[in-house]
Amino acid sequence: MAVADIQNPLQGETTCGTLLQKLQEIWDEVGESDKERDKMLLQIDQECLDVYKRKVEQADKSRAKLLQSLSDAKLELSSLLSALGEKSFSEFPEKASGTIKEQLAAIAPALEQLWKQKEQRVKEFFDVQSEIQKICGEISGSLNLSENPVVDESHLSVEKLDEYHCQLQELQKEKSDRLHKVLEFVSTVHDLCAVLGIDFFATVTEVHPSLNDATGVQSKSISNDTLSKLAKMVLALKEDKKQRLHKLQELATQLIDLWNLMDTPSEERSLFDHVTCNISASVDEVTVPGALALDLIEQAEVEVERLDQLKASKMKEIAFKKQSELEEIFSHAHIEVDPDAARDKIMALIDSGNVEPAELLDDMDDQIAKAKEEVLSRKEILDKVEKWMLACEEESWLEDYNRDDNRYNASRGAHLNLKRAEKARILVNKIPALVDTLIAKTRAWEEDRGISFIYDGVPLLAMLDEYTMLRHEREEEKRRSRDQKKFHEQQSTDQETINNPRPSPVRPVGTKKAAGPRANGAANGTPSSRRLSLNQNGSRSMNKDGRRDSMRPMTPVKYDAISKEDSASHFSGTEPVSSSP
Repeated sequence: MAVADIQNPLQGETTCGTLLQKLQEIWDEVGESDKERDKMLLQIDQECLDVYKRKVEQADKSRAKLLQSLSDAKLELSSLLSALGEKSFSEFPEKASGTIKEQLAAIAPALEQLWKQKEQRVKEFFDVQSEIQKICGEISGSLNLSENPVVDESHLSVEKLDEYHCQLQELQKEKSDRLHKVLEFVSTVHDLCAVLGIDFFATVTEVHPSLNDATGVQSKSISNDTLSKLAKMVLALKEDKKQRLHKLQELATQLIDLWNLMDTPSEERSLFDHVTCNISASVDEVTVPGALALDLIEQAEVEVERLDQLKASKMKEIAFKKQSELEEIFSHAHIEVDPDAARDKIMALIDSGNVEPAELLDDMDDQIAKAKEEVLSRKEILDKVEKWMLACEEESWLEDYNRDDNRYNASRGAHLNLKRAEKARILVNKIPALVDTLIAKTRAWEEDRGISFIYDGVPLLAMLDEYTMLRHEREEEKRRSRDQKKFHEQQSTDQETINNPRPSPVRPVGTKKAAGPRANGAANGTPSSRRLSLNQNGSRSMNKDGRRDSMRPMTPVKYDAISKEDSASHFSGTEPVSSSP
């Protein structure tokens, strides 16, 4: 291999040519053969070739590393864009040009910016997921602040972040609704505890310690378990309130009944106004604190027990008061009873001790209730009986008025009596129809009840039948009296015609009045043999001039044996004694 002698124009600088020239001089001086020289030059060429190869390999490796770095950078850029949900990056062109190092230098700022954006996005995801995890834990009641949420860094798009924000907003709304419900429940529990006289803090903290007023609103538990326990507690307290109110109203009713029985003064009653004021209140209307406290109920119970004991000592007085009330009801209904026998029976029952005082009073209350029902059933008939008796009184007055020879004289009050007589005649004409109606209603009442209608100890139908018979007899007497009067007048006329054939002047009024007393007595329709009236004892009586004392219906003779006890026996469960008219 020929070696060219190349000299560097710059003196003192070592080059390959100078070194080869130096080597040639050495070989000449030594006297190396051409073979050795060629062998050595070949070796030098081989060593130079190896050096170039190594350099080329090193350069190739360096280029490969740069290409790999560029590829990794592009892949990382693509991953970041994908994770962030970006299709492209505006500051980095999709098709880059230039050397590898230029391309690496161009992609580095984009990667740095995307990394910062990713870190910011991861923080946003972490924050929203942490809030979601916290609210979910508050709702489920299993909040664990030591556990952090895991952010999926491969999905950091804005759309995904918006989904988390929407979920967070829904959870925040649900939290707000739950918190509102919790506060409502707590307020209800507070009101109920106040009315029932229960410790509110001790009660509400049984559900959850955070429900105490000392904790902030946002720190209160809103879990499903808390809401469920609060709802159950409210129901339990409402049921307790309902039961206590019912108990208090029963006690208030008993107090009022006992007060009324013993005529308790208003000053003593006012001490329990806080009990009786809610006697007719509904559950929702009772809102005064302590209105249904247990000590208040116990106080009312003690008072009822005290009054019960006092009532037992005043049982005779109370029983006689009820008996008087019962007798008054019977009196208004014209039902006769034996008050002495009833009071003796009450005394015997109380003294014997065989009957509880409460049972005796309840039995008397039942009798009073039945008596009131009886009065109500008799009311229509009694009203008509009253009208009938008033009409009979007017009829009696009218008869007395008609017998008065001076009724037309211009005396004081004569015009008032004349008006009364006109009204009395109208009323008397209605008596037959009134009696027929009264008989029909009385019979219907008796058929419905299966007992006789007793009026002041006498069957009413018997009184009506007696009155009808007497009225019929009186009408017959009036008719016979009128016929007799006409007969006497005709005889007088015939006698005058015989004694004085000439027409006589008009007979003076005084002549007609000569037979007045007799005629008036006959016209009244009540001759001495029939002028009978019925007194209250059922006996017939006549006054000294043979006229009836009153036209008011009295007790028939044949019913005077009916006892007063039998007339009211159907109130005590026994059949009344009755006689057929």
